[in-house]
Amino acid sequence: MNYRKKFCIAPGTRVRLKDFDPDFSDPGENKKSALAKIAKLQQRMDQLQYQLYAESKRSLLICLQAIDAGGKDGVVRHVIGAMNPEGCRVISFKAPSPVELAHDFLWRIEQHTPRRGEVAAFNRSHYEDVLIVRVHNLVAKSVWSKRYDQINDFERRLAASGTHILKFFLHISKQEQLQRFKRRLDDPARRWKISEADYSERELWDSYETAFEDAISKCTTEDAPWFVIPADRKWFRDLAIAQIIVETLGRMQIKLPEPSVNIAEIRRKYHATVKEAESAK
Repeated sequence: MNYRKKFCIAPGTRVRLKDFDPDFSDPGENKKSALAKIAKLQQRMDQLQYQLYAESKRSLLICLQAIDAGGKDGVVRHVIGAMNPEGCRVISFKAPSPVELAHDFLWRIEQHTPRRGEVAAFNRSHYEDVLIVRVHNLVAKSVWSKRYDQINDFERRLAASGTHILKFFLHISKQEQLQRFKRRLDDPARRWKISEADYSERELWDSYETAFEDAISKCTTEDAPWFVIPADRKWFRDLAIAQIIVETLGRMQIKLPEPSVNIAEIRRKYHATVKEAESAK
């Protein structure tokens, strides 16, 4: 199955999340087969990222958004973690600091966009300023409603400078979220992740769903597409995202740079050094 084609939201689409099954999985896959494919995709991803880093002409930005317990951290560990940290950064955006609040909402984002040759993964992103800001009325509607166009302009500028953009909404059901909260309660190693906000935010589920629908609908473009990824099954979530990332990097037709030295001369010196070392034995 071509997951890019299956889950990509076309520009101009009016998204209704109730039309997407969060428990969907490829009928031809199961957990065992998916894990084997993910391992192969991780190897290919590592190779392509190495080439991107060496080429140093373009970059990749991956944005992860989800309702609480949607699996952003899991994607970072099990998919993006396959890439070499030398050319890949993960940035988690928490509540903005007073300094960040004193600037335009994109100011703190701009500082973390990927350099040429780099992959940057945003765990939450600039979309928080049309999500949590909207749901909690942190700024007036007259302010946040203008941000969709500002975000599109921002992403268009990044794309024009050579940054490829992938945006993933990890779509889980309300029932699955509650089960994940329970697993955190039952697992001593994961209880540190529990907060009272987990349950208070859950009461705002419908408001968040509407905010996500608007963000995806208004901000999916050819240059920066949104993908709605079924995420109730973690193994399928990881398989779909890994395939889309690998396919995107492959489409870039990355070329390794030519050597900056005379290879024939370097090879001659190498053989001379080896011969000298053998003679000295």
